[in-house]
Amino acid sequence: MLQMKQFQPLQNLHQSQRTALAGVFVLLFPIFSPSLFRPLGRASPSLFSEWNAPRPRHLRLLQGALDRQISIRQQVELWSPLADQGWKPCTDNHRGPPLPENSEGFVQVFLDGGLNQQRMGICDAVAVAKILNVTLVIPRLEVNPVWQDSSSFTDIFDVDHFISVLKDEVRIVRELPTQYAWSTRDYYATGIRATRIKTAPTHASAEWYLQNVLPVIQSYGIAAVAPFSHRLAFDNMPESIQRLRCKVNFEALNFVPRIRELGDALVRRLRNPPSTSQTSGSMDPTERINTIVKAGAGKFVVLHLRFDKDMAAHSGCDFGGGKAEKLSLAKYRQVIWQGRVLNSQFTDEELRNKGRCPLTPEEIGLLLSALGFSNNTRLYLASHQVYGGEARISTLRKLFPVMENKQSLASAEELVDVEGKASLMAAVDYYVSMRSDIFISASPGNMHNALLAHRAYLNLKTINPNMILLGQVLVNKSLEWSEFEAAVSNGHKNRQGQLRLRKQKQSIYTYPAPDCMCKVAS
Repeated sequence: MLQMKQFQPLQNLHQSQRTALAGVFVLLFPIFSPSLFRPLGRASPSLFSEWNAPRPRHLRLLQGALDRQISIRQQVELWSPLADQGWKPCTDNHRGPPLPENSEGFVQVFLDGGLNQQRMGICDAVAVAKILNVTLVIPRLEVNPVWQDSSSFTDIFDVDHFISVLKDEVRIVRELPTQYAWSTRDYYATGIRATRIKTAPTHASAEWYLQNVLPVIQSYGIAAVAPFSHRLAFDNMPESIQRLRCKVNFEALNFVPRIRELGDALVRRLRNPPSTSQTSGSMDPTERINTIVKAGAGKFVVLHLRFDKDMAAHSGCDFGGGKAEKLSLAKYRQVIWQGRVLNSQFTDEELRNKGRCPLTPEEIGLLLSALGFSNNTRLYLASHQVYGGEARISTLRKLFPVMENKQSLASAEELVDVEGKASLMAAVDYYVSMRSDIFISASPGNMHNALLAHRAYLNLKTINPNMILLGQVLVNKSLEWSEFEAAVSNGHKNRQGQLRLRKQKQSIYTYPAPDCMCKVAS
């Protein structure tokens, strides 16, 4: 009995040591094996889905795409630029009233979100400054909580060009005068301040700013509006304000020289590759091949492959990664949104029939194939991270082996200024996208909308996927390639850059006509 009593404290000591060691192990394990914990990091690929690499979900269509016959007529039509649609930019044709001699004061805005959301916020900030007759301080871009990118306005956009283009419309200063130097982000983060406007409603009217912001500026000389994203209405605005927003978006916001220079280098390499005869698989007679290759020679497509973990999880869709992937995405939804994701109450088939599922790399490859792109098409991937990594992209690469991105086209030395900085990387992709022959995005989003508008403004070809049609045909597992190809071709005849006029409540940053474009007299 005595031995048992002596042994009990010793046993408890060993148990305590084991518990302590286990605790240390739990704390240190993420340091030594960080990749195991990335599934909970926002927008990063899940290791679970890479352990269970998703196999192609549309094998019948994939085989049909690999065996497809390339139509010369379809190739020529595909690569032909858009015909004149009878509209032209006209932001300078209708200027508002001249600048009053004196400004009412200063307005600051703090912009969150990614690059393209911030871009829209900058345009709205200039418009608000014009409405209030105040001086705009160069907007502050908040640190992105997803990518942890602290790039500032001056890191991304050419400030001198920005101020110069808008000098007759709005007063803009780089920094506040010394007497207002106290008005900083830190100042507003530490207490309730009379000069901070926190209550701007989404899509507020011009009248709201005149009634709620201008009095603050007249009292204190300055007002800071935060949050500011999506805080100005698209409807019932003066024509001069609408056109000013487009002037900012399409003319004043130029990227800094280093982004433009890197973008130009990438475009040159895309248009003039070492060899233009890269193909895979068996092709038809030589003369036919030469005709097809010639149709797309020196040309390239930018594919915005928006398929990150945020989007995959929030969609509530099944992407073929098995139980491990479903578990990983469910856990992610719980951690990030506490499980409050509306789409998760619907089945995968219901979501696809409604067009709510983002296209996977495999599905966007099938779409491109059905539209007539040959397997020697040069694709530039504009994307940050693809959920599932290379395993997810492999089927797309099988269909289109001539696939490039920033890393494949530029050296580490050329990328040193932008690598690891999501906003700068996105700026390079935006610049290259605007110089591509064709742009296509795998799913809607801010970059898709921004480029849809900018390219429409310049009458450039942009393929806008019919998400409802694709969701419905991809659910049908018995569909033959010829049927799929015909459905896709017919469903996208009027979705290749044809101008669509903005409707009530729609964004001017997606549909610039008719607000910022004029009908050309015939």
